[in-house]
Amino acid sequence: MLWIKSLHIIFVITWMAAIFYLPRLFVYHTQALVEGDNRGDARFKIMERKLFWGIMTPGAVLSIVFGTWLWLGYGIGGKWLMWKLVAVLFLMGFHAWCFVQMRAFAAGRNSLAERTYRIVNELPVFALFAIVILVVLKPF
Repeated sequence: MLWIKSLHIIFVITWMAAIFYLPRLFVYHTQALVEGDNRGDARFKIMERKLFWGIMTPGAVLSIVFGTWLWLGYGIGGKWLMWKLVAVLFLMGFHAWCFVQMRAFAAGRNSLAERTYRIVNELPVFALFAIVILVVLKPF
């Protein structure tokens, strides 16, 4: 079971790294569009697509697969786990929101400002803090 736990942690780190970086790419992509940088626009579309499909989504899927395996294997329960799952659901929703934004950029329909992406980029930090504290301290 320690291998499963190790793989879960590895893929959570992978997912979180990508979930922090993709909205930052949206910031830079918006800047490129404002500046009329067509080469930058094309480059960011490629970077966003590769990050989303090559790192972020596999990281999310494998985090959930190995997390579920741990949950079923250890029979873990308690209020702390339910709150952790709420935070994971938030991250899944954020992941979906990033997909929508990536598709909007790809279609040339980005409607959000650079500042919005800068603010939204910080939201997953709260989920990360909650998850780590809940898993380590198991406060309830």
